[in-house]
Amino acid sequence: MAGSGGGTGSSSPLPPKILLAKPGLVTGAPVSAKFGRTGGGGEDDTASLRSRLPSIGSLNLLSDSWDFHIDRFLPFLTENTDFTVVGVIGPPGVGKSTIMNELYGFDATSPGMLPPYTIQSEDVTAMARHCSMGIEPRVSAERIILLDTQPVFSPSVLAEMMRPDGSSSVPVLSGESLSAELAHEIMSIQLGVLLTSICHTLLVVSDGVHDHNMWRLMSTVDLLKHGIPDPSLLTPAPSQGSTPGPDKEAKDKDKVREDGDYMAAPIFVHTKVQDQDLTERNYTQLKKTIKHYFSSTSFMRKTPGNIAKDESISTSALSIRNGDPDSMIPKLFIIPVKYKDDSRSNQYESHNNVLWKLRDQVLSMSHPSFSKTLSERDWLKNSAKIWELVKNSTIIADYNKTLQTSGLFRR
Repeated sequence: MAGSGGGTGSSSPLPPKILLAKPGLVTGAPVSAKFGRTGGGGEDDTASLRSRLPSIGSLNLLSDSWDFHIDRFLPFLTENTDFTVVGVIGPPGVGKSTIMNELYGFDATSPGMLPPYTIQSEDVTAMARHCSMGIEPRVSAERIILLDTQPVFSPSVLAEMMRPDGSSSVPVLSGESLSAELAHEIMSIQLGVLLTSICHTLLVVSDGVHDHNMWRLMSTVDLLKHGIPDPSLLTPAPSQGSTPGPDKEAKDKDKVREDGDYMAAPIFVHTKVQDQDLTERNYTQLKKTIKHYFSSTSFMRKTPGNIAKDESISTSALSIRNGDPDSMIPKLFIIPVKYKDDSRSNQYESHNNVLWKLRDQVLSMSHPSFSKTLSERDWLKNSAKIWELVKNSTIIADYNKTLQTSGLFRR
């Protein structure tokens, strides 16, 4: 497993903690109750659950007030420096939590075992609600820190944050009242900037092959991310027995500015792709479009995370191509729609098989390293500092003013 800075295992003699719901404590409770969510029915089971388990929501890094919290998640992290952070971002219902459960290594066939992330049910979708809130973290046995996120472009998120007068109940920018629609737009950008700053790999998930809204969002994130460093640059490392002088502090500040364009390695994932769209032509067109769309962005830099060693792009239903001359293109992965019996014609791979391939590729791929070695616990503490930089970014604030004067959003 590639590490954050080339370090080796945990210095603690105790085995690392793994964050996963324990189903033995919640037998008989509805799924929504098992994960600390209200869902109607089973109130006695829910009350019993809450007396024995912390609410999953209480472990979230980002709360519904858009504040960063580390206290509840910190005990699950160690001084280990060999870890990988994988995040995901995308609209509602595209399968983000399903993908993250696969990356965790969750085995749905294990009797009584609950998934680390709640899968959005048909009932939740019908009620126009969402399962994930803020950033929900988990830690796998391989010391992969997984960050599932609330959906972007989500009507249910917008509805929850909108006051009767149309203003936002979430203070996305310090001391400034915004309309809910504008605050919702800024929240998506802030979430993208944070994830590209604190993750090694970021899965950018879209619905089908024709939905390019996530491409536009990530292009905006690239424009507004400047000046936000990776978490390792916020950890001072002075030599023992000495204190850094003015020259050393100035060099560190220059280093932050120099490395402020750190960017997590993106994997553009298109899910729920129909049989008629799993064609050679669509695959080639997606490749060309991604190359054109991100040609002038940080995603196209020649970094280990952007280019597989065999220069390949993986898709379902299409053969993996080795020796691809277009080495600047970020990774692209296509996941077919899942049928209830997961039966496919011989021409295509099944939904589950493609998920397994995606997991293998994420676990084996090279990714950008943080500038300095840091531990899991320091990563979390410094990620909170990164979040403050994001919320107080003058670049994002200026972009917000531009949107305010554009007439696209209510005042």
